[in-house]
Amino acid sequence: MQKYIALFEEVKGKESYGVVFPDFPGCISAGDTFEEAMQMAHEALAGHVNLLKAEGGKIPAPRTLDQIKNTWEDWKEWEDNYDFVVGYVTLLPLKTSAKRVNIMLDETLLAQIDRVTKNRSSFLAEAARRMLGIMF
Repeated sequence: MQKYIALFEEVKGKESYGVVFPDFPGCISAGDTFEEAMQMAHEALAGHVNLLKAEGGKIPAPRTLDQIKNTWEDWKEWEDNYDFVVGYVTLLPLKTSAKRVNIMLDETLLAQIDRVTKNRSSFLAEAARRMLGIMF
């Protein structure tokens, strides 16, 4: 899975974050919390790449931070004017339809899951995303 650098800017005076991808001009996102901004960044990146593919566009290889600092035309402006954090966003496919699977779990573990949720599938999917570092 490819990981692209994203710049997460905390919007001054608000508890929200804007996100830009130096490797993908025009690909931006935002969220009210950092966690939401990260989730929305994953979705924005996947959507942007899907549109590029549909239009026959080229998907750029991920650049390193040093490459971005040396070649991205907006780096100096960001460095001088914005408070931001550099993060990595994994390029994942957009969510597709659910697929039924059969799994086996320890009875005690299953009972613990049932105590905290009414939807085992959603709970297990969220746990898998967290373990895999997928934020949406």
